[in-house]
Amino acid sequence: MSLFKARDWWSTVLGEKEEFDQGCLCLADVDNTGNGQDKVIVGSFMGYLRIFNPHPVKTADGAQAEDLLLEVHLRDPILQVEVGKFVSGTEMLHLAVLHSRKLCVYSVSGSLGNVEHGTQYQIKLMYEHNLQRTACNMTYGSFGGVKGRDLICIQSMDGMLMVFEQESYAFGRFLPGSLLPGPLAYSSRTDSFITVSSCRQVESYKYQVLAFATDADKRQETEQQKLGSGKRLVVDWTLNIGEQALDICIVSFNQSASSVFVLGERNFFCLKDNGQIRFMKKLDCSPSCFLPYCSVSEGTINTLIGNHNNMLHVYQDVTLKWATQLPHIPVAVRVGCLHDLKGVIVTLSDDGHLQCSYLGTDPSLFQAPKVESRELNYDELDVELKELQKIIKDVNKSQGVWPMTEREDDLKVSAMVSPNFDSVSQSTDVEVGADLVPSVTVKVTLQNRVTLQKIRLSVYVQPPLVLTCDQFTFEFMAPEMTRTVGFSVYLKGSYLPSELEGNAVVSYSRPTGIPRVSQCKFRLPLKLICLPGQPSKTASHKLTIDTNKSPVSLLSLFPGFANQSEDDQVNVMGFRFLGGSRVTLLASKTSQRYRIQSEQFEDLWLITNELIIRLQEYFEKQGIKDFACSFSGSMPLQEYFELIDHHFERIYFDLVSYLMLLKLGLKEVNKIPSFFSNHVSVLHTCTEKLRINGEKLEELLSERAVQFRAIQRRLLTRFKDKTPGPLQHLDTLLDGTYKQVISLADAVEENQDNLFQSFTRLKSATHLVILLIGLWQKLSADQIAILEAAFLPLQQDTQELGWEETVDAAISHLLKTCLSKSSKEQALNLSSQLSIPKDTSRLKKHITLLCDRLAKGGRLCLSTDAAAPQTMVMPGGCATIPESDLEERSVEQDSTELFTNHKHLIVETPIAEVSPLQGVSE
Repeated sequence: MSLFKARDWWSTVLGEKEEFDQGCLCLADVDNTGNGQDKVIVGSFMGYLRIFNPHPVKTADGAQAEDLLLEVHLRDPILQVEVGKFVSGTEMLHLAVLHSRKLCVYSVSGSLGNVEHGTQYQIKLMYEHNLQRTACNMTYGSFGGVKGRDLICIQSMDGMLMVFEQESYAFGRFLPGSLLPGPLAYSSRTDSFITVSSCRQVESYKYQVLAFATDADKRQETEQQKLGSGKRLVVDWTLNIGEQALDICIVSFNQSASSVFVLGERNFFCLKDNGQIRFMKKLDCSPSCFLPYCSVSEGTINTLIGNHNNMLHVYQDVTLKWATQLPHIPVAVRVGCLHDLKGVIVTLSDDGHLQCSYLGTDPSLFQAPKVESRELNYDELDVELKELQKIIKDVNKSQGVWPMTEREDDLKVSAMVSPNFDSVSQSTDVEVGADLVPSVTVKVTLQNRVTLQKIRLSVYVQPPLVLTCDQFTFEFMAPEMTRTVGFSVYLKGSYLPSELEGNAVVSYSRPTGIPRVSQCKFRLPLKLICLPGQPSKTASHKLTIDTNKSPVSLLSLFPGFANQSEDDQVNVMGFRFLGGSRVTLLASKTSQRYRIQSEQFEDLWLITNELIIRLQEYFEKQGIKDFACSFSGSMPLQEYFELIDHHFERIYFDLVSYLMLLKLGLKEVNKIPSFFSNHVSVLHTCTEKLRINGEKLEELLSERAVQFRAIQRRLLTRFKDKTPGPLQHLDTLLDGTYKQVISLADAVEENQDNLFQSFTRLKSATHLVILLIGLWQKLSADQIAILEAAFLPLQQDTQELGWEETVDAAISHLLKTCLSKSSKEQALNLSSQLSIPKDTSRLKKHITLLCDRLAKGGRLCLSTDAAAPQTMVMPGGCATIPESDLEERSVEQDSTELFTNHKHLIVETPIAEVSPLQGVSE
């Protein structure tokens, strides 16, 4: 790419850790030699002023010591340097240096040395002006048409223009409506100042209007202005460009016309001197500086534009003529004549890289060797191509696109859960009821075989379980390296998690840049959320699990949850969760059954799942491989449906109650506007669209926030008025609106927490129902995975997408595909959008129908080979399943017989004799 690089003519690096900006560079014959050769003047924010006279460097040589003519430390930061006729009585060029609180004008001169050291340069302070306001930038010119001298105009940080007639201060004017200062330039043809305001519009002010306007001693309008005895400062013309400007430059290559160039953040504009747009150009890259420098052909202007991609573009009007690569990002660019070489481009970066370069190319001396021509044998090429295609096909068939061994051996992730609690619990200031919350440490180990980059470890557990740290980042891992990280897990909430399983996911990049993901799962101990408790004699919900092996002592299965007795065949055990609920587990002495009972249906899930897992692990250790569990009782669909109804209603009625409380509480204190009361009454009456109440609550919060900001603006206007009037109870309205905003925000936050708790309980009950269906119909792991995908499609419930309509769509799809009875049901009528259900009757009917068809021999599969042949269609939303009246009646009869409404779910064989607790009966 040497063809498009800027050719380095001379370069150097200024100081150490110094900063520069666009006003810190200037080119001029500052020492008044009269030979037309420019000097490079640079000022830094550290206060260093440097003047260079660059000489062309030889190959591999840097800047010479004699190139630096002068280096002076002025102590104050240098914001801008300019050269002009700034001293009265002479037309010699002088150097103006702008500091934040001072303007200094120097003369630069050189004297011949008596020895071989050459010419010595020094600066002399001609005069200075101490500024009453902090300066931002400056411009100069023959203001008012004066001849033979230049005047200086400084813009302050608060938008005031201060004009200096060389050694004396002339006047100061505030720009109307100024908030933040922008770039400033002077047009000699129209005798006006041009800037870009914080309203993102270009503004032009005539010098004569500035001079005759009322003096700006104060920011506010004076009484004379109000009475009309002084002239107001009015703008000559404005143009809205819609973006903030970086720089302004005014060029005039003849006396008949001039152009105003404005560099924006995404475009650059060329304007006529009356504010009309000549042309504009949308830039592809973010610009950093620009300079219109000459007119090559009639009616066109060339422009240099530097950007943040280290590029310097040359435009002729809007046409890109050349692009060259720079070694740095330029913040200032100038064009000058150095040592009789005209058109040298001088660029300066923000960290002090100063370079003089030219556009051009170096001839390449490389010549490509001649390629020996030979005749191609197309028959041999066809044979070779077929062999290669066969090899590629065999590789793809045998091991896929990526070898499995390579993926597995890149990184091995393992997790180990500590068997004991932390000696000092990490659950700081967290209590669930009267119990102290323990924490357990988990260690994740990463072992890599090859070099890995950008390794990111993310750990996830089911809420309300929380982690002390869930994100770990490693930039680099050398081959055969092992990293271990540790974190603690504890319960933070009064409800139970839906699972005790955690997941550690590692994303990384191989040296070739290919991203990969690896993961491992770990299981948290039951004792993290559960304590030993007293067995309960009665319970509202009971389940019985059958096995094909003799019962096992519960003490062997759950060590630590019961005391060792004389008879180690402990057949009853109580569990108390940290949230307060209790579960009782009973094992039969004579039959091969276990009973789990609790007051809450969803609380049965964790103990039931833990029981089955521990039974499987126990018999695997004994070498028994044919152990199996089953469920022969009635499916607890009625209890599950009650929990679905509770979830469906709880989420939405909570919103109504919150709004009613807000209405009652705020009405007395803040006098709620009538439209707020109307919103609450509408929400209270429209119970069919209760989920929309969440959106209404957010709309109310948005309305209160808009009202709060409007009252703030009114109050600010009143306070800024010189003769403020009465507040007219605006302060009372502001306080009331603030309380409404806080109350609504608290209601949204509390409702989201209740929504998540209700959804977590529903997930626990759903896990239990899936487990029972799998045991009931002896489903395989793939079929259980299909059920989980259908019943648990969401990680959380939202106002936009709820659990009910998503699960209904998934179950409807299963009923119309693999569980369909006839070809009529396979005619899918799918819509592309899920709608909010009015109630849960349709969902409950589909769940009942799903269980009925599974009971009649239906099997779950992703393909429809098991059912009637049809095309697999993924659901976006499902219409109602067409059912005949006869089939509906038969389904209802089957459901009545098969899924009876029992609160005590037990089998006919009594197991009361196995319980040592008197009163535990059928």
